[in-house]
Amino acid sequence: MSQQLRDRLAAASRDAWATLLPTECSGCGAVDRALCASCRLALAPSVHAVTRDDALIWAALTYAGPARHVIAAYKDGGRTDAAAALAAPLRAAIVAALAAVPSLNEPNQRGTPRDIHLVTIPSSRLAWRVRGYHPVDALLHRAGLHPSPALVQRTDALDQVGLGRAARAANKSNSLVARHPLDGVSVILVDDIVTTGATLLEARRAVFAAGGSVVGLATLAETRRLLHR
Repeated sequence: MSQQLRDRLAAASRDAWATLLPTECSGCGAVDRALCASCRLALAPSVHAVTRDDALIWAALTYAGPARHVIAAYKDGGRTDAAAALAAPLRAAIVAALAAVPSLNEPNQRGTPRDIHLVTIPSSRLAWRVRGYHPVDALLHRAGLHPSPALVQRTDALDQVGLGRAARAANKSNSLVARHPLDGVSVILVDDIVTTGATLLEARRAVFAAGGSVVGLATLAETRRLLHR
């Protein structure tokens, strides 16, 4: 079967489902598509490096326009139908973080190639109850990757939305702890959105405190909204 025929059959299938179960694009609200072609194009990864304090973070998207609407709908609107489109850019950010690890192919102290664990930020108990899933973990699974649940919430921090830079840092301070010692474990921290970086910096502190090493940081998107507060 040719690719052109497969594309036509896929489009026909989407049209049929749209007739039976009408929906709208989670990026722009266009009817009859879970994600329209224009918004899907806006989610094409454009991986770039950003810094927060002394941390270099690889982000695949800018949290604005259709990308912002799709991510927000996925995280807080129950639009898990956007997972496939969001998994690809997150994977691209992780690939960039891996490529930036200078000693990736060097053996560890045991003489074997280094294993790198993808550690995500744990959801609060309230977020878990509301959503019923961990958004970043779900995207990693969709991308064929395996998150490591190495961290847990020590306390339930407040929602970061609306907080300035200093308030975000204070809100996240000492909020995470490792489940077990991480001696000799190399980690890439993975999150959905980086704003001030307070969450990732706190996760990095928790990994270091447990004896682990953070060799990279990757996020689905970055926002510049609060950087100058």
